[in-house]
Amino acid sequence: MGVSFVRGLQGADPATGAPLDPVYRKLDATAKHFAVHSGPEADRHTFDARPSKRDLYDTYLPAFETLVKEGDVDAVMGAYNRLYGESASASKFLLRDLLREQWGFKGYVTSDCWAIVDVWKHHKIVATREEAAALAVKNGTELECGEEYATLPAAVKQGLISEAEIDDALTRLFTARMRLGMFDPPEKVKWAQIPYSVNQSAGHDALARKMAQESIVLLKNDGVLPLSRATKRVAVIGPTADDTMALLGNYYGTPAAPVTVLAGLRAAMPDTKIVYARGADLVEGRDDPSATPLVEAQYLRPSVDSPERGLRGEYFRNTDLSGTPALVRVDPVIGFSWDRGSPTDNLLARGEAGPDEALPNDNFSIRWSGQLLPPVSGKYLLEASANDGVRVYLDGKRVIDGWQKAERLTAAHAEVQLEAGRAYDIRVEYYEGDRDSGVRLTLRMPGAKPPFEEALDAARNADVVVFVGGLTGDVEGEEMKVNYPGFAGGDRTDTRLPATQRKLLEALHATGKPVVMVLTAGSSLAVDWAKQNLPAIVMAWHPGQRGGSAVADVLLGDANPAGRLPVTFYTADARLPAFDDYAMEGRTYRYYDGQPLYPFGHGLSYTQFGYSTWRSTAPAPAPGIG
Repeated sequence: MGVSFVRGLQGADPATGAPLDPVYRKLDATAKHFAVHSGPEADRHTFDARPSKRDLYDTYLPAFETLVKEGDVDAVMGAYNRLYGESASASKFLLRDLLREQWGFKGYVTSDCWAIVDVWKHHKIVATREEAAALAVKNGTELECGEEYATLPAAVKQGLISEAEIDDALTRLFTARMRLGMFDPPEKVKWAQIPYSVNQSAGHDALARKMAQESIVLLKNDGVLPLSRATKRVAVIGPTADDTMALLGNYYGTPAAPVTVLAGLRAAMPDTKIVYARGADLVEGRDDPSATPLVEAQYLRPSVDSPERGLRGEYFRNTDLSGTPALVRVDPVIGFSWDRGSPTDNLLARGEAGPDEALPNDNFSIRWSGQLLPPVSGKYLLEASANDGVRVYLDGKRVIDGWQKAERLTAAHAEVQLEAGRAYDIRVEYYEGDRDSGVRLTLRMPGAKPPFEEALDAARNADVVVFVGGLTGDVEGEEMKVNYPGFAGGDRTDTRLPATQRKLLEALHATGKPVVMVLTAGSSLAVDWAKQNLPAIVMAWHPGQRGGSAVADVLLGDANPAGRLPVTFYTADARLPAFDDYAMEGRTYRYYDGQPLYPFGHGLSYTQFGYSTWRSTAPAPAPGIG
């Protein structure tokens, strides 16, 4: 899989590896993280991995060696941790002896972001920035993501590294840039002719859907699947049913129109009444910004006399809403997740905005204004969540103030008394500093039932329940500041479904309605109870931009589930080795000697087949021959 992926990225024939362009490479694929990455998330900047040599060569290195020798990968990224006492990003053994001399690697090595600072500050292998930079370059890390290489001139003056050694690294990097056509006129470079419109084109959407279909694993099916399109009422319940983060995982691009499982089912079953209820938060103790429904367009208008629905958005190329906006448009709802991209990326791709209206990826702000039209009188819960700052005004009075930097989507709310038939002036202001960006404006109606009760009501009135739960990149991922029950800094301390979801799932089952469980996660889940009690379990992973459509295809039988588990699913009481123990004993299908919940390679389908009336065409053995 890695070889095919690298060849596709770099512009080579997927079968032979021959370049599709003899001069220019499409891009540089990067094999990461080299090697034995990275220990518990909390310890990644100090951890020293010491696997046995057998485990190192049998388990941790083969994929890298294959990508170098067969995939011709042009870049390798070092890990944060140490390996046998050496920083993986400044390791003579890994980068010089193994990668270049033994494997013949001809490309370049890049550090992970801020890994070189770890060499002196956290691993304490050397004492200064200059020593760390010199050691990394001398041992084979040509490119740094960080700031330590700014000290290389001082390192030369201190005699820690020579200019010739730096020139050697620079030659590799400039050769790579030349091979990418970065110094040549764009009209000469084949890959530079690809138009922006190709990004998430119809063909790419179709491919994403097909890939998702083929990755979905049917763990269990007692005959309830595939669902019939004649089903009259379906309850879609669960915290990841309508959450785009469940589609995208921990590192991802920002699709223009991601299809959640709820949206996929509604599109695939237009004649079926589909009722949605979130039912529970993703994990215990999390104030989930996605839990409250967005303020719908029908309750918003950009001005008193406007026939449009939504709010007038003014987009600024600064963080203080000053000057003339770069873009003005009406947004039906305020529910955006741009990740590390720009709010105008998809608009440019679809031709809905021009280059002069483009916003940067960071340091921008938006003001939405118009009127809020409450449908009933009573006390509403108004909520705004953002990464970074957000504030909301009603009739000129500030009711929500969250105008500060936030590392992730953070919610603030206010209870407001509103009257039906009255229009309230509303203004929402948002700013984005750097990295991730997103903003939501939500509203819970007066008298709304608690989410748990709402979900049970939906289940009782349905013919079948589709529960969509599991995990998202909000709770499991790389170096995260989350410490909910069952999680620690992006790692998991409990392989079961979070308690909030287990409670909801058991209550749904108790209604007597058939419950189909769809799981979203990037890792295995101990769903022992579900295996014993539910008629169907589907593992959808993080299925991407068209994942909801693919899940609907599988649930309705338009696609035959063909995925097989690439990891072992252990039982909830399985005793696994400690997470900081890098020995392979007791792990994976090769070394685990217990009974797994679902073994590596497991996966069912809708196809029924059998073997019968066996007959051999081989001649009978000679008499006396056994």
